[in-house]
Amino acid sequence: MTRPRVPGLSRREIAERVALDIPDGAYVNLGIGMPEMVAQCIPPDREVMLHTENGLLGMGPPPLEGQGDPDLINAGKRQVTIMPGASFFHQADSFAMIRGGHLDVCVLGAMQVAASGDLANWSTGQPDEVPGVGGAMDLVSGAKTVLVMTSHCTHSGEPKLVAECRYPLTGRAVVSRVYTDLAVIDVGSDGFRIRQLAPGVSLCDVAERTSAPVVDARSDSCTD
Repeated sequence: MTRPRVPGLSRREIAERVALDIPDGAYVNLGIGMPEMVAQCIPPDREVMLHTENGLLGMGPPPLEGQGDPDLINAGKRQVTIMPGASFFHQADSFAMIRGGHLDVCVLGAMQVAASGDLANWSTGQPDEVPGVGGAMDLVSGAKTVLVMTSHCTHSGEPKLVAECRYPLTGRAVVSRVYTDLAVIDVGSDGFRIRQLAPGVSLCDVAERTSAPVVDARSDSCTD
């Protein structure tokens, strides 16, 4: 059952909330799409090294209009800047960093996240769809912490947080926390646990738009 949208956080506000949870000194990969906005929101008192799988460590936010270098791009082919101390390397070395467990955090988008922490973000499985595998499967296997940044529901109002993913999986039991326009939600052995609600959003709003039980982590009360 789909339900109408409720007022919640903007994409920029979600990115700002994600950035607050990235610790000082972390090595972080930002997925294509919404997660790229996190690069603009890192608190100024933190030193965070942003990694992109096409071969850059020390990525900065997007350049000002007309001031970018067309050869300086991230994995999503969008122009970026570089921070002091940045380094460039072969894409094979970049994936060796990922697969070797050298990234502290990755932030990815999602089509669906299951209560078990399963992630589906590369294909709907439709025969006519062009799949977007990218580096997500490597990232969910290699990064120490996997955070998901996404809208709580699809454009048609279908929940993205589900009991079980029906789309092809990117990884099993890999997601630690989900940031949506409605809430910050931990994913653990007992499913979805709400840590923070967006201003003006109620627990019922979130529960009604999640197709799996949720727990209010502040009171341990369950709701369907």
